[in-house]
Amino acid sequence: MTTLHPLPHTRTPTVRFPTAAAAARHVAKELDKLIRARNAAGKPTVLGLATGSTPVSLYRELIRLHKDDGLDFSRVVTFNLDEYFPMPQESPHSYFRWMHETLFNHVNVKWENIHIPDGTLQPDEVDDFCAEYERKIKAAGGIDIQILGIGRTGHIGFNEPGSPRNSRTRLVTLDSITRRDAASGFFGEENVPHQAITMGVASILDARRVFLMAYGEHKAHVLYKAVEQPPTEAVSAGFLQEHPDATVVVDEAAAAELTAVKRPWEVGPCDWTPALIRKAVVNLALGVGKGLQKLNDDDFRDHHLYELLREKGPAQRIGEEVFHDRMAAIQPFPAGRVSANRDRQGAGDASHPPPGGRGSPGDGPKTILVFSPHPDDDVISMGGTIIRLVEQGHTVHVAYMTSGNIAVFDHDARRFVDFVDEFLSGFGTAAERAGAGTVKQRVYQFLDAKKAGDPDSDEVLQVKGLIRATEARAAALACGIPPEQLEFMNLRFYRTGRVTKDPIHPKDIEDIAALLRRLRPAQIYVAGELSDPHGTHRMCAEAVFAAVRQVRGDAGKNGPAADPFEVWLYKGAWEEWEPHEVEMAVPLSPEVLERKKQAIFRHQSQKDKAMFPGGTDRREFWQRAEDRNLGTAKTFDALGLPEYFALEAFVRWKDG
Repeated sequence: MTTLHPLPHTRTPTVRFPTAAAAARHVAKELDKLIRARNAAGKPTVLGLATGSTPVSLYRELIRLHKDDGLDFSRVVTFNLDEYFPMPQESPHSYFRWMHETLFNHVNVKWENIHIPDGTLQPDEVDDFCAEYERKIKAAGGIDIQILGIGRTGHIGFNEPGSPRNSRTRLVTLDSITRRDAASGFFGEENVPHQAITMGVASILDARRVFLMAYGEHKAHVLYKAVEQPPTEAVSAGFLQEHPDATVVVDEAAAAELTAVKRPWEVGPCDWTPALIRKAVVNLALGVGKGLQKLNDDDFRDHHLYELLREKGPAQRIGEEVFHDRMAAIQPFPAGRVSANRDRQGAGDASHPPPGGRGSPGDGPKTILVFSPHPDDDVISMGGTIIRLVEQGHTVHVAYMTSGNIAVFDHDARRFVDFVDEFLSGFGTAAERAGAGTVKQRVYQFLDAKKAGDPDSDEVLQVKGLIRATEARAAALACGIPPEQLEFMNLRFYRTGRVTKDPIHPKDIEDIAALLRRLRPAQIYVAGELSDPHGTHRMCAEAVFAAVRQVRGDAGKNGPAADPFEVWLYKGAWEEWEPHEVEMAVPLSPEVLERKKQAIFRHQSQKDKAMFPGGTDRREFWQRAEDRNLGTAKTFDALGLPEYFALEAFVRWKDG
């Protein structure tokens, strides 16, 4: 069995895994071992459980272990961390219902062994309930393993900033950041409760063993505070540093800000690979405010890079090598040139061969396939590159992987059914008018009766999906892509009508593989943004990668292998690639950036205020995209590279 070594420089032992799924399997394996050992001894296993998106993959793995490997939960006793207050148990937002739908209904935990804070209490009953909850935990023998996630305020459970080390189960007021992060599940921040019942910090630390799981780039900054800085009440997860058997389990994205990952040369000897040299030198140049070719030996010595200087120096040589590496990443022709076509921006520039040697001045037009998780991710994330590819003579297809229908406001649905009804009243047949009127009546009746935060009916979801699809067509056309080059896949995992999604369906992967075989693209572009707070980007990327592996393995099985194609990853509304990571940077002129913004504007249902803006960033998506593209260009300029107005950045997908 592989021995796991915690990352150096962490105050709470922190173990990194390549993916969130691998991390979840590790934690599930530890739970499996404990439950089986306790069952064999005829003893109960007491688990403390968390809710939210983080533990979903863990619970799915536990369900698999129960169904496939016979893991018996009949002696398991559970205590959940928290519940919103007030909150009816039957509400789709209650943790009571969530736990049953996500885990308890699929394993053989006894009803009487399940304990969840009660959101239906009267206010004057809460204190007594909390005291009794603590007594029940002690009566059960204490918690054997406590499962935790971490919020962006650093909270565990709902122990928000200011929660004392000795706190116990109690009623708390939620932080505004926590409520904004929860807004997507409630279809609006205004629907999120202001209070919750939560186990306290001391209650959590009483557990004999603790696993804290953190996945995604949006957890990286707070994770750094929790495991590398001294514990304070401002970050309750930091108190786990005092626990004798706590382990933090993270994926690559969540570990990004930890010293051993971000600056490994500060914690010990390094294997100076080209990628690590590039990372160190780019960070050094930006930190000291010098271009890559202006760095000197003292800069390296003063910033913990003695070893790199000794092995690869002098500074001039190291700086020049990284400079030329970054220069090669700048690609005005991202898919190669088409001999009969020269675009206005960069025409006649032969100094930038495409990355990896692909393409040459005599290349013909290529088929390009862009996968867009939501109907607007394509133009937000790489709209400028799409415009350039079209202008340069390539055929660009866009595959919209989900409908994005849950992100449409109710008032937009009303407006569109009104339009159809009014339009047909003047131009439609009697049958069309009657049909439209019936749809309008049903949509209005549902929306009039709909309670705040309730999911939509199938018919309303269809209307909202149609709104997103028509906007996507308009945005693509603004980039020069005709409707016949658009694919609306409506993958099955997304069709829940709620923010919580089903697992990727095997037929989703088959549909993507079939599209790859049909179009035979030279390049595909995939959303590689793991910080998407709703998880859709991550799931879409995993589905595409599975399909790519399937198609690349076709040789000798389903006929000849598909033409080789490149897989490029983009980021979008939440993050951008770090400058040392970028493997292809596509220059955008002011005119192209303006066209990109106009394409984003075509998504009118997401304009001014999006349903799910994500996190605390209040900027509109077009503002985020513009600032990101301008900022990437400024960063490259600061490194001493050629100055461009704006840049869109990509990295190559490396399987495994």
